Amino acid sequence: MSYPTPEITAPEHEPALLPPAPEKAAPPREPPRAKPRKRKWPWVVLALLLALAGAAWIYSRMTVPAKTGAAASGRGGRGGGAATPVVVARAQKGDIGVYYTGLGAITPLNTVTIRSRVDGQLMQVYFHEGDEVHIGDRLIEIDPRPYQAVVTQTQGQLARDQALLQNARVDQTRYETLLAQDAIPEQQLATQRALVTQYEGTVKNDEGLVAAAQLNVTYTHITSPVDGIVGLRLVDPGNIVHASDANGMIVITQLQPISVIFTLPEDQLDPVLQKLRARQKLPVEAWDRDMKRKLETGTLATVDNQIDPTTGTLKLRAIFDNNSRLLFPNEFVNTRLLVQEKTGVTLLETAAVQRNTQNTYVYLVKPDNTVTVRNITLGTTEGDESEITSGLTPGDTVVMTGVDKLQEGSKVIPHNGQPAGAPVAGTTTGGLKSTGTTTSGPAPGGSNTAPAGQTTTP
Repeated sequence: MSYPTPEITAPEHEPALLPPAPEKAAPPREPPRAKPRKRKWPWVVLALLLALAGAAWIYSRMTVPAKTGAAASGRGGRGGGAATPVVVARAQKGDIGVYYTGLGAITPLNTVTIRSRVDGQLMQVYFHEGDEVHIGDRLIEIDPRPYQAVVTQTQGQLARDQALLQNARVDQTRYETLLAQDAIPEQQLATQRALVTQYEGTVKNDEGLVAAAQLNVTYTHITSPVDGIVGLRLVDPGNIVHASDANGMIVITQLQPISVIFTLPEDQLDPVLQKLRARQKLPVEAWDRDMKRKLETGTLATVDNQIDPTTGTLKLRAIFDNNSRLLFPNEFVNTRLLVQEKTGVTLLETAAVQRNTQNTYVYLVKPDNTVTVRNITLGTTEGDESEITSGLTPGDTVVMTGVDKLQEGSKVIPHNGQPAGAPVAGTTTGGLKSTGTTTSGPAPGGSNTAPAGQTTTP
């Protein structure tokens, strides 16, 4: 008996089991790509534009003229802000001189080089180097004995010739008596007269020789021909000196009085010459090279007779007493010739004067302690003071230091907190004198243009 074979079917949800396939190698990974950078140049351009806009705004604020009155803005304006402490100076009425300056050299009035006029041995020196000597003082002695011997010799010749002359004159007198008695011929008397004349000439010659010998003896004793100071000795005692020596033995220089020869341009001569023609004495000051110390004060003596065509200058001589002996021969000095003295003018500290490319001005302090720009005109400047010919009157108060923070209408606190109408303690700061030079800074607001709101006082 056979049984039917059942049909076996695999379930539909179970896949057929297959042998696993060999694993393939994974492909190499590609490197991750960098993310594209965002472009930053728009931000750079924007930053540059902002910087340019800021610079333009600052420039416009610097160049726009400051508003005056209550409309002024900023820290120092009337509209508000802290007042600026400043040091002030007051215009005063006084005198100021007009000076011409020049470069000069100390020139002694007398400089003598002592030389020997005879030959001989230097025996004695009667001075010390640097001594002050006067006319007639003994300086040097040269051996006089050879010349004294010559004096004795010539004196003997003179005595002999004088005796011969005397005898010849006696014979002449005798011959005149005999000729009157016709005892001798007239020719004999004429011959005797000629002999007398011959002896007279011989005696004259002998007298000249004696005088020359005595003069040589005098030359051996050398004295000072001028008043002055003896320099360094050039010859020592014991040396033989000659009249032909070129260097000499000593040099004597006069120091009191002494002169200064300086030059001035020909354009400045007219006022000087007019003063000299009127026989006015013009003071001259001698200063050191740095113009920091006045050495001596003298007077103008004379001027040269011609202008140097190469430099266009004229030489002038001034005389100084030189009592302090600060002026030394051949020293270079600066000279100041006072030509005119201005009296009763308005004077101001030079440090308070401000300048720009167009104007000269000051910051005038008003009674309400605000400042205004005032144009001024300068005249003569001498030292730390300047003459104000227009723009200020005596008593006006101006700012001297602290102007860099000011503009038109700024509030200020004058030195020591005093109001502008009250007396100002000069130009001192904490008991010290404030010295300064003329300020050549920009106009208010930092620009080089003329200050806004400035007024010109005729």
